[in-house]
Formats: sequence, C-alpha cells, structure tokens
Amino acid sequence: MAMDDGRVVERIGWIGAGVMGGQMCGHLISAGYDVSVFTRTRRSAERLLAAGATWRGSPADVAASSDVIITMVGYPEDVREVVLGQEGALASARPGSLLIDMTTSEPSLAVEICNAAGERGMGSLDAPVSGGDVGARDAKLVIMVGGAEAAFQRALPIMQHLGRLVVRQGGPGTGQHTKMVNQIIIASGMVGICEALLYGHKAGLDLGTVLDTIGGGAAGSWSLANYAPRILRGDYEPGFKVDHFVKDLGIALAEARRMRLALPGLALAEQLYIALGAQNCGQKGTQSLVLALAELSHAELWTATLPPGLDEGPSDADLAR
Repeated sequence: MAMDDGRVVERIGWIGAGVMGGQMCGHLISAGYDVSVFTRTRRSAERLLAAGATWRGSPADVAASSDVIITMVGYPEDVREVVLGQEGALASARPGSLLIDMTTSEPSLAVEICNAAGERGMGSLDAPVSGGDVGARDAKLVIMVGGAEAAFQRALPIMQHLGRLVVRQGGPGTGQHTKMVNQIIIASGMVGICEALLYGHKAGLDLGTVLDTIGGGAAGSWSLANYAPRILRGDYEPGFKVDHFVKDLGIALAEARRMRLALPGLALAEQLYIALGAQNCGQKGTQSLVLALAELSHAELWTATLPPGLDEGPSDADLAR
C-alpha cells in the first residue's frame, strides 16, 4: 500500500491476540497499517476489529493477504501449528513476504522456520520480547531479533512501533537464545528476591524500610523495584504466568543440555517453579514463587506497610514475557 508521500506501507497479518499480542497489534492499527488478524476465538479479537483490523478465518488466510506476518502465541507447539501446520501461514504466504515470530520459543524451531520460509522465497525473523503486558501496552518492549540483516531492516520500522529497543543479535535463532539469557537471569534473581524477603521477615525487620534502603545499592534491580513491593502487598496477579515461565525455563535447560552446559541455578529455579505450579499457582504471576519458598519452611507471610513510592509500581509489569 502506498501512502500519499510515496512511502510503501506493508500490509500486516497478525496471529494471536492475547494479553500482550492484542496490545501490540493495536499499536500497528493506530500507526495506520492495514492489519488482518486471526485468533483462536474471534471474540478475543473484537477490540482489534473495532479499531479497524480485518478478521481472517485461519493463519493461512492471514498470510495470503499480508506482506508481513507476525505471530505472538503461547507455546512452541502453537508456533509450529500456526506457521508450519496444514492451515499455517507458510501454506499460503507469497514469495517476498516476511514472517516475524515474536513468541518466546525454541531456537531450533526458529531455524527450522527460517529454512522453510527460505524455500518459499520468504524472509523470517525470530523476535521475542521482554517487558510484559505493561511494556506491550506502552510500546516500550525490548525486542531481541534473530535473522538476516536485510529482513531485520525491513521489519525495523514496524517493530519500532512496538518497543523502545530493537536489536538484531545475529542469525536465525539468536533472538530466542538472547531471550533465554534474559529468562535465566530473571529466574535466579527471583529466587534471591523471595529468599531475601523471607529472611528479612523472619529476622523481624520492617520489609518496607528494608526495600527503601537496599533498592539504591548494589542489590538494586528492576525485579527488586517492581516485584518486591507486589510481593509485600500479597499481589500475585500475573504480568506473566508461572506456567509460561516454566515453559521458558524448560527451553533454556534443553538448550543447555544440548550444549553440554551445567546450569545448576537455573535447574533449581525450574524445580521451584514446578513446585509452585503443583500448588495450583500456575496461573499466578512469577512473583508468587515466594509462596513455594515459604511452604518449604512452613513460614508465615506478612502484612507490610510500604514507604511512599514503593507502593506505586506498575501493577502488571513483567520482564519475563
């Protein structure tokens, strides 16, 4: 589609409109792109349709009418279905089109998709994101991209409507590998935050004062600033669900095994999150790990009064998604 000033605007096909995907797709509609959309249920796309998107009945139908196809779904098996399945995007995508998978998925699947797309004369990028539902809402995601430079440059103007930082990491699969680095850091960091809060509570400290004190020192981090106040409030609603995080940690550990790399801290974090899921907390936020750790010691949790400023953090932000 050509604009009045001569610029060519890609027709976008969007597959998946969950908590994050719906927000991200909405930014592209607001930016003036012609957007077609498919989700498992049409009802979940109603807000996007009301904003101007066009409904399509399958991923293949989306791809047939799009220059750039973007997928943002839940699990690697979902990616495989909507991209490589019988009614998947590659079944009807035109040569010269570009596929961008923004799901956190398996690096090996990203390479497989890139090869399959190349056989059809298409480009492909793996572009998982960090920043959670608040980052998606505010278009402030960090986007980690793997794939060819030419494909990246073509996609960059689109992705800049979605994130504050978009960086190509290298060839196919490197975006997903970078996201695994992100998840490994978050996983072990969350264990440390929850253990520290339990320790401080057992020692009789005022945890709000403790957070106000240590947040500006060497222990300070994004997760401490955003998650610890939520934990003290007893707010375990998800910006990113435990079940999805367990999926991510499993991918990272599988890749580590393939590379013959021992990551004991990550393995421990995965086991703790699996235990949390077994406590019927799979749909809670990742910060609810404190519940599983408290159970190990039969420790009672707290009611805390937070100092001004500590109780005003974003209620749903999560860098793990």
